[in-house]
Amino acid sequence: MESKHRGHKINSRIISRSDHPISRSNISENALKVLYRLKNAEYQAFLVGGGVRDMLLGREPKDFDIATDASPDEVRNLFRNCRLVGRRFRLAHILFGREIIEVATFRAQAGDESDQDGGIEVEENGRILRDNVYGTLEEDAWRRDFTINALYYNIEDFSVVDHTGGMADIEAGLLRVIGEPEQRFREDPVRMLRAVRFAAKIGFRIDPESEAKIYELGHLLKDIPAARLFDEVLKLFLGGYALQTFELLRHYNLFEHLFPLTEEELAREENHFPHILVARALENTDARIEQGKPVTPAFLYAALLWEPVRQQWLQLQAEGLSSQQALSQASQSVIAQQLEATSLPRRFSTPMQDIWFMQPRLEKRSGKRAWRLFEHARFRAAYDFLLLCAEAGEADNDVAEWWTVFQEVDDDERKAMVRKLTPKRPRRGRRPHKKKTSD
Repeated sequence: MESKHRGHKINSRIISRSDHPISRSNISENALKVLYRLKNAEYQAFLVGGGVRDMLLGREPKDFDIATDASPDEVRNLFRNCRLVGRRFRLAHILFGREIIEVATFRAQAGDESDQDGGIEVEENGRILRDNVYGTLEEDAWRRDFTINALYYNIEDFSVVDHTGGMADIEAGLLRVIGEPEQRFREDPVRMLRAVRFAAKIGFRIDPESEAKIYELGHLLKDIPAARLFDEVLKLFLGGYALQTFELLRHYNLFEHLFPLTEEELAREENHFPHILVARALENTDARIEQGKPVTPAFLYAALLWEPVRQQWLQLQAEGLSSQQALSQASQSVIAQQLEATSLPRRFSTPMQDIWFMQPRLEKRSGKRAWRLFEHARFRAAYDFLLLCAEAGEADNDVAEWWTVFQEVDDDERKAMVRKLTPKRPRRGRRPHKKKTSD
């Protein structure tokens, strides 16, 4: 069977079980339950997307998404532990404790005039607001974003179905948009961010036609709701490939649409040296994720926004504000402007500001100050941030080293460390004793 892709003919392929490496032993037990129940109810059932792609690349899959010809209501009738979600794309979520198996009904190709369950709603600029028109397996494949994400594992005979040339692109290490890149990016500008994320994650090249449109259409991200872009930022930087992702985002001029103030600072050198704190922070984030350590959005955003905060802080001090007033005003200003690009929930912005506000306080360690800081709920995060700043040449290495030692020694040694920094009060001399004289 032949299909057309950007004017080129593509032969649809069915790759038999003996010719691909996917094994059911690598598929979630709950995903297999969903696949088999759909199959036994005489519906088509396929594993699709990142899970199939990762298994074909020899990677451990994390997502197990399913595509079927069953409608969302029919899926819900099969599973008591099912809930339907989404307005833009109607999906079925099958709940197994903390694991959620997402089931999507095959989508029809764009341009289908039928109107089922609300149909397709498109803005003037081409962005899809709602899409609930259902179709066939092949139509569904052509509606997906990238060829390598449009490979379907068939539970019926364990074959892989390829309608878009995804297998050839996997073999070539190429990330290719399905259809015309400009149309697909206009339908959903977030696809440009997804292209960068996948390219960084699996080390694939973005094909030249898609690259050209990313450079041209990055400005469309301004039309995406700030809350959705916040979610995309977390996916971009908390997936274990933050540094590579950051470099690609800047390469394709997309970072400036997510963090405009930070991009302005990164474009300028300070004392003939480039700003390196963001890169060091993202490198540290990747290392923590690899080691299984927690990484919070508060710390991530603290690093991503620190350069504009620090520059405004210094400027406001030069204008006469106290250090504390200047830092508070700078942080509020930067956060307010950042919210125009991506949202930042208060549960993350509050601890983020605590990390910033503790930086100048960490330099003041005499008397009882060191103990109060050491007992602060955000001390560890603020200390980690101090280390990053010191490494980037933006904080005193001696202060960072002092706090490192302070945490490693016992209380008696800590008292001695603080005493060395505490100015000694001058001793009051005794007043000379006056002898009483008789009249």
